[in-house]
Amino acid sequence: MSDTVLYDVTEGLATITLNRPDAMNSLNTELKVALRDTLRQAAEDDTVRAVLLTGRGRAFCVGQDLKEHTNAVREAGGSALNTVDEHYNPITLAIAGMPKPVVAGVNGVAAGAGAGFAFAADYRVTADTAAFTTSFAGVALSTDSGVAWTLPRLVGHGRATDLLYFPRSVKAPEALELGLTNTVVPAGELAAEAEKVARTLAAGPTLAYASMKQAMAYGASHSLAETLAKESELQLAAGASDDHRTAVEAFVNKETPRYTGR
Repeated sequence: MSDTVLYDVTEGLATITLNRPDAMNSLNTELKVALRDTLRQAAEDDTVRAVLLTGRGRAFCVGQDLKEHTNAVREAGGSALNTVDEHYNPITLAIAGMPKPVVAGVNGVAAGAGAGFAFAADYRVTADTAAFTTSFAGVALSTDSGVAWTLPRLVGHGRATDLLYFPRSVKAPEALELGLTNTVVPAGELAAEAEKVARTLAAGPTLAYASMKQAMAYGASHSLAETLAKESELQLAAGASDDHRTAVEAFVNKETPRYTGR
C-alpha cells in the first residue's frame, strides 16, 4: 500500500492519515487511489467499528494537487477531470456510506475536495487553528466530492451559495457557528480529542449508527411517509440485533452495556 496514506486498526478503531505533509496533503493520483482503497478496506473489515480520518502536518487536505492537475489539463484537456468519477466520487461515497461512524479530525486547512471529504464524515472535530474553504470558483470549477449535497445540508442553501460563489477561509470559530464542524478544540488537543470521540463511537452500537446514517440519507431525498416506512424497516432490523438485546438487559439490570457491533 502507498505510504501517502497511513492505516492503523487498534481496538475497533481504524485511523486513516493522509500523509503528504510537505504538499499539505494535496490529492495526487497516488494518494487518491490509496485513500479510496483504504476506505473500502475499512468498510469491509468487520473488526473496524469506527473510522478516524485525519491529516499529517499542518493541513487536513488542500484538495487537488494542482501541479499534477495542470500537467494533466495540458495533456488531456477536460478529460483530466475524469478523476471525479475515478477517485472523488468513490472516496466520498465510501465516507458517507461507511456502515460505521466516520470522524474527521480536521488538524489544519481543509480546502476543495479536502473540505468535501470532511463534510462527508459523520462528525468533525476541528483544531482552533484550522479553516475550511470551498475554493472551486477560484480555479473556475464546479463542485465535486459531494459538496453540492453536503454543504447546503450543513449550513443552508443561502450560506452554501455564498461560500461557493465567494470562496474564503472560514476560520474554526466561524465554522463552528455556521455548522461546518461539530466542535473546536485547541490545536494541541486535536489528535487526542478526535481519537476520544472516535473510540467512544467504536465502543457503541455499530449497527444502530449505520441504520441512523442510512435513515438520514434516505430522509434527505424522500417524503415523510416514505421516510417513516424506511425507519420502520431499519428499526425492525436494529431490534433484532445482539446490541439491542444487550442494551435492554443492561438497562433493566442498571449496568453499562458492552456492545459487540452485532
